Amino acid sequence: MSLNPTPLELRARARADLRLGLAVALRSGGETALVAAVETVTETRFEGMRETGGATLAITARRAETLKARAYDGDLARLAVPRTAGVAWARAVADPSGDLETPMKGPFTSERGGEAALHRAAIALAKEARLLPSALVLPLKGAAPEDVTLLDLDVAPARHGPPDFDRVVSARLPMALAGAGRLHVFRPTDGSEEHYAIAVGKPDPARPVLTRLHSACFTGDLLGSLKCDCGPQLRGALAAMGEEGAGILLYLNQEGRGIGLANKMRAYALQDQGFDTVEANHRLGFEDDERDFRIGAALLDRLGIPAVRLMTNNPAKVRMMEDCGVTVTERVPLIRGATAENKAYLATKAAKSGHLL
Repeated sequence: MSLNPTPLELRARARADLRLGLAVALRSGGETALVAAVETVTETRFEGMRETGGATLAITARRAETLKARAYDGDLARLAVPRTAGVAWARAVADPSGDLETPMKGPFTSERGGEAALHRAAIALAKEARLLPSALVLPLKGAAPEDVTLLDLDVAPARHGPPDFDRVVSARLPMALAGAGRLHVFRPTDGSEEHYAIAVGKPDPARPVLTRLHSACFTGDLLGSLKCDCGPQLRGALAAMGEEGAGILLYLNQEGRGIGLANKMRAYALQDQGFDTVEANHRLGFEDDERDFRIGAALLDRLGIPAVRLMTNNPAKVRMMEDCGVTVTERVPLIRGATAENKAYLATKAAKSGHLL
């Protein structure tokens, strides 16, 4: 019997280590590097990696564009770390909150040539950990330290498909808006966030089921934020399912279009500086939308639902679900929650993300 962690478990451990401020080791194609997330690494660990020599700061091409740094690797830039730089310098490069006060952070020296696979993997891990997408990367000439989590990317590559799920529990749940239902909790086997499926009434899998894929929104769903339309959409979907007598609400833990609540609040702060929601994501180093809707398709498969009437204002979501094998027989508009406070936000969704509002 082996008690050693599986590759998936090692990847989950590496994410947790980065959130704690620990360094992890990544290995691929015979190359090994020590990696630390800029957001959480301590000054002592940062200085130790910098003083060893050869460390670079990996940032996404989106962040590099804001900083006017050259992204020779296409999707990312490898910035040389100055000999006198401390963790404050690295965080100023990664975090755009102070860009307007100190716009000139360079000059930067971008590395070119050589392999960037480990840098790319480091950024992916930081994103999975819901941290700023920036990492300190130190190539190692010898073996990784024994007490550091070692992730062999040739064995445990980044996830290319939806995760497998364990159905943890399901129980009856009467709801004020939707009436009788059942809440199913699904736990991914890769150690990522749990997701929830709420079955309203008794959906008939032989017919297209009224379905809503709803990404978690703590501020809108729970606090009644006026900056978005998420809360009204959630309640509107449940009410519609209650009126119809059946439906499926998939509540996916992909806060802030998949960047996490902390980064979403960073985007909000940037919006207060005058940037729209897409521009704010780009300045943070993220894409417009980092969500993975293959998760929703996988949950529908587990529930035995092959065809849906999808409640969404986003045609791209319809295409993504169909690409994942879900038959979408109808797009059901869900226009709710327009306010004076979110007028610009909704306009951006329409103009830049193609939402039909």
